[in-house]
Amino acid sequence: MELVGKGRALLACPEELAGFSAPREKAFFFEGDGNDIISGKGKIITLDGRDITSQMVKGAKKTLQLARKHNIKYAIMKKTSPSCGYGKIYRKGRLVKGDGVTAALLKKEGIKIIPD
Repeated sequence: MELVGKGRALLACPEELAGFSAPREKAFFFEGDGNDIISGKGKIITLDGRDITSQMVKGAKKTLQLARKHNIKYAIMKKTSPSCGYGKIYRKGRLVKGDGVTAALLKKEGIKIIPD
């Protein structure tokens, strides 16, 4: 927040950019991880079984657009989120190694990810 106050950082939530409310319904990777999702494989579902994969991709792409527009080099991402998770995500209710969709996309595009 200090960096935001100094105009040196942006606040952006990929899930809100995708149209989810905050807080959104709990969701987890059913198959794969963020790298798989951006490659067209894998799936993210809510606890009631709704597939929200395409919405997560939409939020990741909008976040990347913002990052490019503002020449962002680093992103601080929330741990274990299906969108922002870095290093650890939930798949089928279990904590496993992997990255969320937005973290994977930003990392692929050369933006350094910093876990919160």
